[in-house]
Amino acid sequence: MENSNISRQLAAIEAILFISAEAVNLADLQKALQVEPNWLEELINTLNEDYKINDRGLRIYRHNNTVQLVTSPEVAPYIERFLGLQPASRLSAAALETLTIIAYRQPITRQGIEAIRGVDSSGVINTLQARSLIEEVGRAESIGHPVLFGSTIEFLHQFGLKNLSELPPLEGLSETTISVNSLPDVKM
Repeated sequence: MENSNISRQLAAIEAILFISAEAVNLADLQKALQVEPNWLEELINTLNEDYKINDRGLRIYRHNNTVQLVTSPEVAPYIERFLGLQPASRLSAAALETLTIIAYRQPITRQGIEAIRGVDSSGVINTLQARSLIEEVGRAESIGHPVLFGSTIEFLHQFGLKNLSELPPLEGLSETTISVNSLPDVKM
């Protein structure tokens, strides 16, 4: 493929993601660019690598079948200062524990989280939802159809992950025990 055409496709991805207020569905992006899925993956990876290699302030984050243009975690202090935001507060140990459970066990119900933690998790779940770190991803096919929770693109962004496969392995942890230390220390 001709270099000018590749450059145009990279520019088109960047522009579409820039103007989109929300994450963009990969199928919609593929239609807009009129490319095959594998080539779209190549283009997204190329653009993201260019951002990293050149130490740029942007990244492309992927979550399930969507992608979104976000700021690099390394520039967060500058953005906070520019916007006049208070330094981000840290999540409590209970919130980090709950977030870890959701990240590794998703989709999971509140009851499933509470079975692992051994305590009521309603308040912590509300906090994580308010910070856009978790979201409702469906309903369980059981009595009462309880809400299933999963992580969000914001979760990936805050923890500097491209996707969930980059989560550190849960070495040495039992099936029902998940440590707060499973996730990296990060300001929220």
